[in-house]
Amino acid sequence: MSSVLVLRLAGPLQSWGASSRFTRRTTESAPTKSGVIGLLAAAAGIERSDDNALAPLAAMRFGVRIDQPGTRIRDFHTAHHAVSGKSMPLTERFYLADAVFVAALEGEHTLLAQSYAALQNPVYAPFLGRRSCPPAEQLELGLYEDARLENVLAQVPWQASAWYRRQHRHQAPQALTVLREAAASEHASANTLRDQPLSFTAAHRRHALRTVVTTTVPLPGVAAGAPAHDPFDALEDESS
Repeated sequence: MSSVLVLRLAGPLQSWGASSRFTRRTTESAPTKSGVIGLLAAAAGIERSDDNALAPLAAMRFGVRIDQPGTRIRDFHTAHHAVSGKSMPLTERFYLADAVFVAALEGEHTLLAQSYAALQNPVYAPFLGRRSCPPAEQLELGLYEDARLENVLAQVPWQASAWYRRQHRHQAPQALTVLREAAASEHASANTLRDQPLSFTAAHRRHALRTVVTTTVPLPGVAAGAPAHDPFDALEDESS
């Protein structure tokens, strides 16, 4: 049976673009497979041009659970040409603020163990979709041997921030949304998203369609002592 690597993706800002144009760079409502595979590749020191090394990572089955949806925000970006000094076109860039996700990858144990070790001592600093979006805490939640992605995403404790749990203490969500790649036996009611990485080479970046199933899981318990650190804990909830 396969193993499952679990990540906690949390930070002040995240941005997971499946498609974007130069002047308008959007974000999906949850982490993309291409973005998370890129994060693992960076931690392992794999170069963008090394498609052979990226292929085993891209072949893993991917899923993500939305523990804290966050808020979509828009920013405007200006730049000047490095040589001519001329102003570049004004661009719109979209982010998710204060979001928390649990991402899981299912695959061969040895490869996942290498990825788990790389996250603990990364070659290149990991980021949440864009280099301007660093993670707030450690990424790796654990490596589960002889496990299935569906089961792990249903069992991992709720990872929402302490302030978010306080804010929803009287009306916590009864279920969490899960977006995962369809199993071999699943075909009905599945959507597609063009974020299956084929090549990360800058000049020839390519992505294929992958099948995504949307489900829900009952709200699991909260891990004792987790999350370890939230800089907003010092601020009192105005509604309390």
